Amino acid sequence: MADKKVPFTRDEILKIKETYPTPFHIYDEQGIIENIRRLKAAFSWADFTEYFAVKACPNPFIMKLLKAEGIGADCSSIAELTLAEELGITGDQIMFTSNDTPDYEYQKAQELGAIINFDDVSHLKYYEENVGALPELVCFRYNPGSAKEGNLIIGHPEEAKYGFTQEQLIEGYRYCKERGVKRFGLHTMVASNELDYTYFIETAEILFTEVLSISKKIGVEFEFVNLGGGIGIPYHPEQEAVNLEKVGSGIKEKYEQIILKNGLNPLQIKMECGRMVTGPYGWLITEVLHIKKTYKHYVGVDATMANLMRPAMYGAYHHITVLGKENEPAVDTVDVAGSLCENNDKFAIDRLLPETVPGDIIAIHDAGAHGHSMGFNYNGKTRSAELLKRTDGSVVMIRRAETLKDIFATLDFDALKEFE
Repeated sequence: MADKKVPFTRDEILKIKETYPTPFHIYDEQGIIENIRRLKAAFSWADFTEYFAVKACPNPFIMKLLKAEGIGADCSSIAELTLAEELGITGDQIMFTSNDTPDYEYQKAQELGAIINFDDVSHLKYYEENVGALPELVCFRYNPGSAKEGNLIIGHPEEAKYGFTQEQLIEGYRYCKERGVKRFGLHTMVASNELDYTYFIETAEILFTEVLSISKKIGVEFEFVNLGGGIGIPYHPEQEAVNLEKVGSGIKEKYEQIILKNGLNPLQIKMECGRMVTGPYGWLITEVLHIKKTYKHYVGVDATMANLMRPAMYGAYHHITVLGKENEPAVDTVDVAGSLCENNDKFAIDRLLPETVPGDIIAIHDAGAHGHSMGFNYNGKTRSAELLKRTDGSVVMIRRAETLKDIFATLDFDALKEFE
């Protein structure tokens, strides 16, 4: 069972709220650090690098904490590359995995010396025509199609927009070899938020088998495989977290069977986890504004899906704690809703909660990844502040809340006066 406790009390949040009004996201530094160390320990047998999936929580303060733990950056856009650059994360500490990529993003990745993970065989010629000679080290994203089952968030691999087919891998590596490229990697990412630990062992087996097959067919030597991310977190209290030790030991067994026993050169093992690194260690804090009883019982809060869109986008479950009422019985079946002019602006539907009144403080769990980062400004809603609870118990702001001035910054009201 997942532990759905929060590392702060109602009184602590009320004190924070005096300085930083709700809604806000708050992250737990200690939890993040301990968690990333568990992941690294699970792969202590390998030459292992974790690249934090920046899209999950693109905050430089969080990235700096992870950098201090030896973690790189998995980037998919020029903004994410720029964040990495600002933190001094460059070279092979960046994995650039993108799709439908414009030339200026490839150019930025090339300037930073990032490992470029190509998404399609046609992108090789596009890169040569628009950026220059192919990189010294190239990596391809493999889409195994029907050979590997996907899941809800990414979908079935054969229906996903990402990656090379098996035949295109051969074509691509041969093309690169003919142009003098000598360093190669292989990557895949076919599921997101997966809780079955055997899924990742099977993924590793597929990649190791492809490395063996391609090496024999066209004589290229691989430096690494990137197993992707996709390790899920237990959003529901009855779910269990992925056993990282079993993932690591299971992949080690496949590595020894397929890579070492066949005499291939040792491979670096890379991953690009995001959700499991920060997700369980972030909460969206929001205050109850209204209680409405019509055909249903609504708890109206000052956050909206602009602060956390996963429930509306995926129908995703996020656990909810009414702070100060953790030990009270859940007696009311409610929808927890925000103020957007959209009926799907809800954090929970038909959820059992303790009796809730205006002024109560709600903590929405597992908002540390794909929470603030997926925010938007529909209805002119401003995105919230991000706070960090340090290991010494202090709380610091790591991103201020947006203001209306930010919302209107791209409009020219002076030009409007002259407009007819």
